[in-house]
Amino acid sequence: MARRAATSSSASAPAPSFLSGSQGGRRGQLTESNESAFSRFLRDEVFAPEKLPGNISMVTGVGMFVGGILAVRSWGELLIPA
Repeated sequence: MARRAATSSSASAPAPSFLSGSQGGRRGQLTESNESAFSRFLRDEVFAPEKLPGNISMVTGVGMFVGGILAVRSWGELLIPA
């Protein structure tokens, strides 16, 4: 849930701090004019340092899912009582 901006009585209120990178502008980032949408997505979403914890969480989840499927396919007969 987003915070509300400062009241209108504050004449020199600073910019709201809850704007994301896409809304607040791209300060400090180099962008090419002929950069493709895919490479921009990779730069902004996959390799961005602030998104690293979430990306590691996603990779861990997918790895555990695939590992579980491989384990059941390999040793699934051991799970059935004799």
